[in-house]
Amino acid sequence: MLDASKYTPRLKAQFRDTIRAALKEEFGYKNDMQIPRLDKIVLNMGVGEAVKDTKKVKQAAEELSLIAGQKAVITHAKKSIAGFRVREEMPLGCKVTLRGDRMYEFLDRLINIALPRVRDFRGVKATSFDGRGNYAMGLKEHIVFPEINFDKVDEVLGMDIIICTTAKTDAEAKSLLKAFNMPFTS
Repeated sequence: MLDASKYTPRLKAQFRDTIRAALKEEFGYKNDMQIPRLDKIVLNMGVGEAVKDTKKVKQAAEELSLIAGQKAVITHAKKSIAGFRVREEMPLGCKVTLRGDRMYEFLDRLINIALPRVRDFRGVKATSFDGRGNYAMGLKEHIVFPEINFDKVDEVLGMDIIICTTAKTDAEAKSLLKAFNMPFTS
C-alpha cells in the first residue's frame, strides 16, 4: 500500500528538481519566487442538452468528477434567456478547480494518456495563451480519459481545460508548459 504522506506526483517532483532551475537560468530570475509555477487547473463542461433534460448535467458532473478525482460543482444560469429557453438558476454545466497534488496528477494524465488518445492529434495550439500566462484548450470528447467507461456513456461531451500559471508573460508560461512536455504544434 502506498503511503499518501510520502508520495509526490511525478510532475511535481520534476518541477522541483529540474524545471525550476532551467527556468531560472533561461529567464535570469534573481529570486526563486519569480520562477513561474502552476497555480490551478480548471475543468469546465457546458451541457447544451441540459435545457431539455436536467439529468444530463448530473451525468456530466459524475463523469467530470471521475476525470478530476474530486467532486464537480454544477453551474447554474445567471439570467433567463428566452431565445435559448433558459431560465434563471437552471443547471447548465459543471466545473472543477484542481490545485496541489491533484493538479499535477491531472496534468500528467492529460499530457501522457488523454491527448495521445485524441483522434488525428497533431499537438495543441501554441497560440491559446491569454496574455497573462494562462493557457486554455478544449477537448471535443471527454472519453479520451481512461477513467470514463466508454460502454456506460450516453452522450459524448466536450470540455474546456484552463491551466493557470503564475507567469507574467505568455513566453514564460509556454516555457513552463513545454518543460512539462506539453505537445505544442510548431
